Amino acid sequence: MNLTPGSPAARAGVEVGDEFLSINEEIPRDILEYRWLVDDADVRLQVRRGEAEFEIEVHKRAGEPLGAEIHSPVFDRVVTCDNHCEFCFIYQLPKGLRRSLYLKDDDYRLSFLYGNFTTLTRFTEADFERVVTERLSPLNVSIHATDPHVRSQMLRNRRGATSLRWLRALLDHGIEVHGQIVVCPGVNDGQVLEDTFVGILDEYPALASVCVVPLGLSRFNQEPRMRPHTVNEARAVLAAIHDWQDVFLRVLGRRMVFAADEYYLLAGEPFPPADQYEGFPMYEDGVGMARAFEAEFLGLQITGSSKEGRTNPGREPDVHASNRKLQSPSSGFFQWVDGAPAIGYRGPRLGPGDGTKVELRRSSTAGSVSTGARPIAILTGEYGATVLAPLVESLGRPDVRVVPVPNRFFGGNIAVTGLLVGQDLAQVLSSQPQGDRYLLPDICLTGGRFLDGSSLADLPRHVEVVPTNGQALRAALEGACGVVAAEGAMA
Repeated sequence: MNLTPGSPAARAGVEVGDEFLSINEEIPRDILEYRWLVDDADVRLQVRRGEAEFEIEVHKRAGEPLGAEIHSPVFDRVVTCDNHCEFCFIYQLPKGLRRSLYLKDDDYRLSFLYGNFTTLTRFTEADFERVVTERLSPLNVSIHATDPHVRSQMLRNRRGATSLRWLRALLDHGIEVHGQIVVCPGVNDGQVLEDTFVGILDEYPALASVCVVPLGLSRFNQEPRMRPHTVNEARAVLAAIHDWQDVFLRVLGRRMVFAADEYYLLAGEPFPPADQYEGFPMYEDGVGMARAFEAEFLGLQITGSSKEGRTNPGREPDVHASNRKLQSPSSGFFQWVDGAPAIGYRGPRLGPGDGTKVELRRSSTAGSVSTGARPIAILTGEYGATVLAPLVESLGRPDVRVVPVPNRFFGGNIAVTGLLVGQDLAQVLSSQPQGDRYLLPDICLTGGRFLDGSSLADLPRHVEVVPTNGQALRAALEGACGVVAAEGAMA
């Protein structure tokens, strides 16, 4: 628990380490109920401190923060996933990583709080009543296929055939839901994908958006049916998405389905213009990140979009929005894999935005840049290098280069920057010049550690950690002081 000095809780006598047994004689199940209860003007806390139990009364203005921030989002137990999906990346993790990475949740509360995807196979009547009553919106739902037989096979769970009934009920009650389709070649692509788009239009047209992402495979995959996309398969998926975007646009007035950036990289096709992402509603899930990064890097600031927080202006306000932790996540491709910020779950989503259409605005960072005193190397994954290389080239800076880092740790088709680990970075850095500046996006780190458990101190070169956005990288290249100072060891 964090205790804000001078806050109502601190003035009333609450101390760090206190255990709250009840609030106003109620025992909250999770952070959502906790924040509802402490929103009152008069809050009675039943507290345990060591062996002693006593009551503390806190008097404040209604709506004023209590000043005691709880770290854990769930006080009972996380609802774990009982699916056994062939494509689950958690099954493809090597042994020995931090424990939180192996947590398979299917908890609607973590979907609401952190943007996790739920299959709804463990969703209950009580869960539905709470979501609708408390307006826990938006939620993220893994669809994968609307055909009941195909979906149950993919989830390896017979409830997968029927659990989308909850999606229909949530949409009928005005809950904003974003969907996801992980496409597995030979399983739910081709005609199955076409049928899924038909099913979405027919059964779930009120979905806010749907992202289509390719199957990610590590070298630890043990499922014989799972294989990477070929280039032609990636192009076929893009063609289907583009065709159906036209259908949805004609019928619903919006494109509805969007391809993850990885598909364009796999297919070798250009990214769509920024305005075709319709406010970047699935930005946190790797849809439109490259185009948004490009706009930021070139001095075009994206404002008023869902990139700043998913909202739907056509629905009533999200009553919980003000209670969310307004902290930008280390978002990126496969963000859901790294489920281990300090709280042990997923990084918080972006803060609530105004939901208006995306707008590009010229920023003061555009224009000429000065040449730095030392050569600069930008460390990134192989996909990131594909995006960054033309942007860096456009600067006309011979002192700046992009250094792609192959992901040998996970292997397979994993090429996203967010899954880089310290040992792969160290191997590449060991052959790089000692006197250069090395920039690394913060998406690779959680609590100062890489996925393999190593830290910046284990790297053979000094490394500067930069926030994962185009403006921060541009500022770092211009020699600004906005980078996060963090250094590895000298070789």
